[in-house]
Amino acid sequence: MKTELIIRSNSSDIDFALLKDGKLIELNKETTDNKFSVGDIFLAKIGKVLTGLNASFVNVGYPKDGFLHYHDLGAKVKSLTNFIKKVSTGKYKEFTLKNFRYEKDIHKDGSINDVLKSGQNLLVQIVKEPISTKGPRLSSELSIAGRFLVLVPFSDRISVSQKIEDSKEKERLKRLVKSIKPKGFGVILRTVAEGKKVAELDKDLQNSLDRWKTMCKRIANTNTPTKVLSELNRASSILRDLMNDSFTNIVTNDETLKLEIKEYLQEIYPEKEKIVKLHKSATPIFEKYGIERQIKTSFGKTVSMSRGAYLVIEHTEALHVIDVNSGNRSNKAGSQEETALEVNLIAATEIARQLQLRDMGGIIVVDFIDMHRSENRNKLFQHLKEQMSLDRTKHKILPPSKFGLIQITRQRVRPELSIKTTEPNPNSNGEVEAPIVLLDKIEADLERVISNPKNKNVVLNVHPFIASYLTKGISSIRFRWYLKHKKWITIIPRDAYKYLQYKFKIIRK
Repeated sequence: MKTELIIRSNSSDIDFALLKDGKLIELNKETTDNKFSVGDIFLAKIGKVLTGLNASFVNVGYPKDGFLHYHDLGAKVKSLTNFIKKVSTGKYKEFTLKNFRYEKDIHKDGSINDVLKSGQNLLVQIVKEPISTKGPRLSSELSIAGRFLVLVPFSDRISVSQKIEDSKEKERLKRLVKSIKPKGFGVILRTVAEGKKVAELDKDLQNSLDRWKTMCKRIANTNTPTKVLSELNRASSILRDLMNDSFTNIVTNDETLKLEIKEYLQEIYPEKEKIVKLHKSATPIFEKYGIERQIKTSFGKTVSMSRGAYLVIEHTEALHVIDVNSGNRSNKAGSQEETALEVNLIAATEIARQLQLRDMGGIIVVDFIDMHRSENRNKLFQHLKEQMSLDRTKHKILPPSKFGLIQITRQRVRPELSIKTTEPNPNSNGEVEAPIVLLDKIEADLERVISNPKNKNVVLNVHPFIASYLTKGISSIRFRWYLKHKKWITIIPRDAYKYLQYKFKIIRK
């Protein structure tokens, strides 16, 4: 599998597109004025303590106060509070926690009134960015993420990613970390730590420790609220979490960003430094790599799949609903059950991509095509789990219900990515899908029509605007169809057709 990271920079924000074998699977946007990203740590001030909710509002500098629940305080919050007091007054300058005296752990079913007071200073970390009218969700269980491990202050626990399944490898990693871990810090070993040597783990650990010490120095004589530790920029965090041998290309249109990425790769993956390139073509970078088209065809209400099948994605306040449709699909399957299974498997792959691409969170209900055999339902369930195993966001998938519904919960930590894919309707007021979205549907149906060897002569009837779009230029879309399918498609403009209307006509001689 070939992985590429394409980065488009402009004056106000940066867009990151992750491609696997040319297909867009992740799209991120980093806005330069976003001061409240997941992973950022703030020295904040406790606001109103809500006894009924067992939670507190916290002033982190956002227009809406952040929300901190008792269960997100962490067992060592009293030790953390004491540490902040000592560091703030300059009485404690040994940030390693080696000789720090711990307070008693709080009870898991206690009251927030016994722990926090209004006006108190506390270190908090953003675990969920501000969404809609809500302020950020916070935690005082701090963690500092590195390439191979996550450093957890005020803890002694060593744990390993569940995605590392080899028990011997787990024990080896725990043994290595135990030999290098400083007192007072816990460590969570990430999936990419598998197979790594102690020197690599130690270097990553020391980098995270240095970030912790830098943060502690900022606490002294600092007014609240203040950001004391920033998460890595989006480019670095993507590379930190995903970088592996499959990466073949990292391209950006910004010279400064290129140098920053090369510098970061020198630290974490020096052998991949040479794959970082600067985009110099006159063609915009997202158009050069086919990303603009994929955005247009992937973010609409309807998402086309191969051979006429499609998804309908609806968003409500409470949940997301995805409907799987076979369309006018025909194939050589021996039964309706086989056709349903084939369409459902294709849909499961696309749904896993859509959830990651749109960063959909909360409850997602998928209405797959009904299948009567339990072995087929189980095959679909296992396939969906396998496809979603590549998703870095925490999620849970329930087995299919007797109605063919599959429920998915996916953690929401950032606002969902929503991109407008419609354009003004040239026939009347209102808006319609962009021509490129319609093209995706036409090509899916064309593939189905041409797959039948009896269909010798194919005619496509479309609105005159669309006909011009398909036939314009020497290397037109129709000519590309001819090169691909070795069959010439006759395109007839129809004035009576609506903008999005089209119909294939088969002439058999």
